Amino acid sequence: MIPEIRDDRQMRALTGVPAEKFSTLEDAFALALDDEKEQAYQKRLAEGKRQRKPGGGQKGKLPTVHDKLVFLLYYLKVYPTFDVIGAQFGMSRSKACENIHALRPILYKTLQNLGVMPYREFKTVEEFRAACDWVDDLLIDATERPHSRPTDDTKQKDLYSGKKTTHDKKHHHVNRDQVDCVRWWDVFRSRT
Repeated sequence: MIPEIRDDRQMRALTGVPAEKFSTLEDAFALALDDEKEQAYQKRLAEGKRQRKPGGGQKGKLPTVHDKLVFLLYYLKVYPTFDVIGAQFGMSRSKACENIHALRPILYKTLQNLGVMPYREFKTVEEFRAACDWVDDLLIDATERPHSRPTDDTKQKDLYSGKKTTHDKKHHHVNRDQVDCVRWWDVFRSRT
């Protein structure tokens, strides 16, 4: 019961990916999926727990790579409950959950292999500068993060956020050239 996708507009609405980029993503996803299956096969073979040859067994509700990718991208774009996506794709909610958790890491590897996965952490300032060299000003919205209240009065005043109940640090602004963190509270205080 894979939804029939008629045109590019519907493809974008259901998956968030244009049709021309979907085919590229599908090819890379197929390679990552085959690699994952081969690793699982070799692992089970080494453990002596393999009962069938690769490709044997029941095919499931998502038999093709295209179906698997549409299913996963639809879930990530629309974010329905497992009951809803299971009903839409003709499977139980537990099988929908199982498929999502099995396919998500494969999509992550695919995006890494294509070089389109964003950076999640930087080990050095140079790595940060290299990743953001095309940006003039970078605003990192870190919101407020709780911290333990210092016992020293001067440190308490420096970290005071203006709230009475919680002890939070304010947003951070990072400039590409300076790579310094500036608390918005300090910027506000200096302007008043």
